[in-house]
Amino acid sequence: MAVDGSAPAILEVQGLTVEYITDGPPARAVDDVTFSVRPGEFLGLVGESGCGKSTMLFSIAGLLQPPAEVRDGAVLFKGQDLRRLSERDLRAIRWRGFSVVMQSAMNALNPVKSVGAQFSDAMRAHGTTDAEQIAQRSQEVMRLVGIDPVHLRSYPHQLSGGMRQRAMIAMALLFSPDLILMDEPTSALDVVAQRSLMYQIKELQERLGFAMIFVTHDMSLVTRFSDRLAVMYAGKIVEIGPTPQIFNHPSHPYTQGLFDAFPSMYGERRALIGIPGAPPDLSDLPSGCKFHPRCPQARPECSQEDPVAYQVDDAEVRCVLYKPVKAARG
Repeated sequence: MAVDGSAPAILEVQGLTVEYITDGPPARAVDDVTFSVRPGEFLGLVGESGCGKSTMLFSIAGLLQPPAEVRDGAVLFKGQDLRRLSERDLRAIRWRGFSVVMQSAMNALNPVKSVGAQFSDAMRAHGTTDAEQIAQRSQEVMRLVGIDPVHLRSYPHQLSGGMRQRAMIAMALLFSPDLILMDEPTSALDVVAQRSLMYQIKELQERLGFAMIFVTHDMSLVTRFSDRLAVMYAGKIVEIGPTPQIFNHPSHPYTQGLFDAFPSMYGERRALIGIPGAPPDLSDLPSGCKFHPRCPQARPECSQEDPVAYQVDDAEVRCVLYKPVKAARG
């Protein structure tokens, strides 16, 4: 399904800020993040572990638990601010309008209930009580993800890792939502199962037309399948734009470092280059650009100036390297 660039955004995140309350200074895991997702769009969200990707996804879905707190910002789904809804109203939207696929299906699925029973619980909680209708829809979504409906009688431990993740995706599709949030659904799978699941996810998205935010630390997973990429570091989106542009011409030094750290399947063999150092402590962030202590292209002003997003072709990049140069007055 082609993304209609003129269509209004189905999701708008505006100035979202999330902190974890600690005994000392709060840890700012999401820092003034703004982006949007259009109907049918596949947005890949990438970055190192601990950069705030999953926290942002959970804050969008309203699933954050203490000590995490949303400090500021709005999350508009179809124009409605989810942050202003009561928990009851949010639960009514959470499975029908948008759904979430967790990182570990073994932890997300109830180990003492069959897959079918968990599908039934989800549908009954959202107003579908007819047993025949529940059974029919459960079988439909299992077939959609390539699992024999006989496994509706299976318990999670009786399924392989790949089948458990597919069962989670099937559950997310029960009400044909317009948006699905996926939090590293392939991280526990081997590379063959990862590839198979990614192709199936993309096929389902194109067939059913839902939009998707796909969180991962593995850039190679999403560069082939996503429409746009958002690169996150220390709670901020440092680069966001069309996947082909970012893949072929990464602009932010952090994005360049991520690509340099992955082996290429094409071209000449080259030595991998790691990013020096480690991500900062979110409760003791460096001044200025949060990446400057690790950046090979850092300038003196990088330690003082927290850059805004600058336009680079069709992407937005938070880096002073792209700050417009003011013309000298004659």
